[in-house]
Amino acid sequence: MKLPTEPMEASSLAAASPDSAFGDAPLLTGPVRLLHLEDNPNDAELIHDRLEVAGLASEIIWVTNRRGFEDALTQGAYQIILCDFNLPDYDGISALSVAREKQPDVPVIVISGSLNEEEAVKCLHLGATDYLLKQRLERLPNAVRRAIIASDELRKRRQTESELRASEERFRLLAQHSRDGFWFVGLKPQRVLYVSPAVETIWGRTAEEFYADADAWWDGIDPLDLPRVRAAWEACADGHSPRFEEEFRVIHPDGSVRLVVNAGTTILDGENGSAHMSGLVRDITERTQLELELRQSQKMEGIGQLAGGIAHDFNNLLTVIQGNSDLALDGLDPSSPAHADICEIKRAAMSAAALTKQLLAFGRRQVLQPRPIELRAVTLEIQNMLSRLIGDNIELVLNLDDAAGCVLADPGQIEQVIINLVVNARDAMPDGGRITISTKTVPHHIKSAGAGTDVCERLLVTDTGVGMDSATRDRIFEPFFTTKPIGHGTGLGLSTVHGIVKQSGGELHVATAPGKGTSFTIYFPQVSTSAPVEPERTSSRSANGSETILVVEDQPALRELVRRVLEQKGYRVLEAPNGEQAVRVAESSARPIQLVITDVVMPGMNARAMAERIRGVWPTVRVLYMSGYHDDDVMLQSLATAKVDFLQKPFLPYDLAEKVRAVLERA
Repeated sequence: MKLPTEPMEASSLAAASPDSAFGDAPLLTGPVRLLHLEDNPNDAELIHDRLEVAGLASEIIWVTNRRGFEDALTQGAYQIILCDFNLPDYDGISALSVAREKQPDVPVIVISGSLNEEEAVKCLHLGATDYLLKQRLERLPNAVRRAIIASDELRKRRQTESELRASEERFRLLAQHSRDGFWFVGLKPQRVLYVSPAVETIWGRTAEEFYADADAWWDGIDPLDLPRVRAAWEACADGHSPRFEEEFRVIHPDGSVRLVVNAGTTILDGENGSAHMSGLVRDITERTQLELELRQSQKMEGIGQLAGGIAHDFNNLLTVIQGNSDLALDGLDPSSPAHADICEIKRAAMSAAALTKQLLAFGRRQVLQPRPIELRAVTLEIQNMLSRLIGDNIELVLNLDDAAGCVLADPGQIEQVIINLVVNARDAMPDGGRITISTKTVPHHIKSAGAGTDVCERLLVTDTGVGMDSATRDRIFEPFFTTKPIGHGTGLGLSTVHGIVKQSGGELHVATAPGKGTSFTIYFPQVSTSAPVEPERTSSRSANGSETILVVEDQPALRELVRRVLEQKGYRVLEAPNGEQAVRVAESSARPIQLVITDVVMPGMNARAMAERIRGVWPTVRVLYMSGYHDDDVMLQSLATAKVDFLQKPFLPYDLAEKVRAVLERA
């Protein structure tokens, strides 16, 4: 049964005289939804009148028995529950228990005509907010007000506590899983109040160590950084600086070093005047290392581009020097002084060509002609040469896996890698020692190679030499860097190794320490041996011919040399300094052009585009590319699969004639 009433003005809320035990009645505004369990209609009416007079009967749900009471508890929330203690089919204790179960946060006041002290205590123990005798109903309004206000305050306090616990849990989870460390330090006296798990990891010390001794905070800082860090800390703690922020090194108890950035601010407690500092510490060791590696990579790439550009131009000059030396020698008496002089010029040019190859290999600009090879087989082919290189006081040990697979690489370049590493190892053992070369198939993923490269062929070159410190190790792949005396090395050996490995899709690692020797570990992706390998073609016929050949080269001296060599062999030669003019020459030629010889790197139209334009005029024309290096990815792939004809600069006149004849006679 519902007995809704209109609320009274606020001034009427204190109409009833409060019981002395409760003091002044608190103000309560707003509607009140109330559940009342009472079987006596007269008592119910009396109670409701009291509430109406006090303005507390906005909505009263009146029930008279157990079933009605339990049903009402499921029909929404109430602000307060009033229940009689003695009912025909129910009692106040049972009603109180059900109310606590169904709506535990709603206050319950027990009302009875006769309630002894023992029963009253039991009601309070079971969760009743208050109890009243029907003979003292003047207390009812104040009791209801106080119960509702106390319940609201309790609810708000519980909500605040719940939100605080949730906030603390979020902070705990953040602190536990964050890679940044959170810390709180009390000042004057200094004491560590809290450190998160990340601080423990960064310092290599437990939280208990920090809490027990604040000096554990300072003991972990590198002594070289400590004065600077302390000065910045004290400036912030004394109020002379608004913020503490320093980068420094932390030394773990095991000797390992971490680079960190630590930042914090001072917070004053206005009530007691105390202060503490709180902040974050971040481990930047890996990030700093990656930045150094990136800068080093960018520097090496820039030097490589410069080296490649110089080597390209130098190769053109060497081709001219070597070619004209050969042409001059053809007509000279071997006993003449000029013959010896020209031979010396040729030898010097060949030495310069070898140096240029190293520059190109370092810069990864060398044109490679890779094929499936076994690292074991390459090593065995140069074993005798290696033995002669290292001398009698150094032992050469080979541990070569017979069952190892193949890698896709240029055999000559892999030979150069092994030779350079062995020579480097030899120079690190002036008093003798042992060099070990091993090859093996191993599981390894090369990041730069992408998916599908989880099996690699490993080449390991280890020596028992003097080793290197970290400063030297960080620079060994820089071009022209050497620890040898002036005149005893070019500083290109290891930079050449680095360039060849990277250009061949491999990965290179170095392990070394002073007095511990050095190990170079190289990984190459394993490849299938089923890929077809085109054998080298040699012509049994004379290198002479009568075909028409178009020579495209932007360097006049080199273009002139090629023309002279070909004309001496009987060919009809057309010339062009660039791609645009080459197309015009081809379009105006009255005779079919059988072969185009072109430099890969030219200003203006690139060689591939030019070749396609000329094939539009002479569909059967063949193309022979020549260069010391190039940056054309499509050309590189074509060379790797033997889809184009290529002549490496510098070359000798004989090499040119033989290559031209081989290209023209190929079926």
